[in-house]
Amino acid sequence: MPRHVLITGATGKTGASATATLLDHGHRVRALVHRTDGRADRLAAAGAEVVIGDLHDLDAVTRATKGIEAAYLTYPISPGLIEAAATLMLAAEENNVGAIVNMSQISARRDAASDAARQHWIAERVLDHFSGTVTHLRPTFFAEWLISFWDESTSELRLPFADARHAPIAAEDEGRVIAAILENPQPHAGKIYPLYGPVELNHHQIAEAMTRTLGRQVTYVPIGIDEFAAELERHGLAPHFVQHLTSVAVDYRNGIFAGTNDVVRTLTGADPLTVEAFIERNRQFFDGHASSNNP
Repeated sequence: MPRHVLITGATGKTGASATATLLDHGHRVRALVHRTDGRADRLAAAGAEVVIGDLHDLDAVTRATKGIEAAYLTYPISPGLIEAAATLMLAAEENNVGAIVNMSQISARRDAASDAARQHWIAERVLDHFSGTVTHLRPTFFAEWLISFWDESTSELRLPFADARHAPIAAEDEGRVIAAILENPQPHAGKIYPLYGPVELNHHQIAEAMTRTLGRQVTYVPIGIDEFAAELERHGLAPHFVQHLTSVAVDYRNGIFAGTNDVVRTLTGADPLTVEAFIERNRQFFDGHASSNNP
């Protein structure tokens, strides 16, 4: 039976993937966005009802949740997460929304050194008081990091992860998980799902997989955490974001991001993308940036 679903952060990676999956399955999707732009226009063209609002604006979120059966909450690594979670929960209860799927992170815990990770843990505990069903998702690092942190001028990944390991998960696979839970929330009530890609690798092995797929050398260059922080600051990233990334780098080295499981396959019926498949899916990005550097 078609459902009416709210996707917050709908122009982001997981929100856009969840929206596309739900629309493909015949559901009605209301997409909450901050502004109209090309990404929002594409959502509308695909069939989503696009509404503009901020997760800190209770009136806007109340309007966005009216008539909604289930909602997806995601929030960027920036201050304000706990207020956003509380605002969505209050609006959802006022409008009798039955379920919330919350995007948290694998490093979320009470004693996390990262301010953002600790706030994710607190937001989870706030949402646990929701009158409907709640499901928390805790992904390891996204495969999209391989795009964000690939240095196109040197074809290097300069990251502070030493030889620790994780199984990168693509946002499109997370979107399929989100959609599956929103379609049938009850079996997932109260669950916390760690989300992983299919194969656990260190970054030397990730670079080798990228090299095989792209047909040109990609190299992982381990760097120190202080050097990583300095590079982030040089790029003008906000202190909250820098503090988070440097703190989770320590977590990563300590194995917090490691592991694999079968959650993606179990909930969606399909295996998550391997690193090779993800790189192939995004080959146009890597090839386009490589060619732009050639005379």
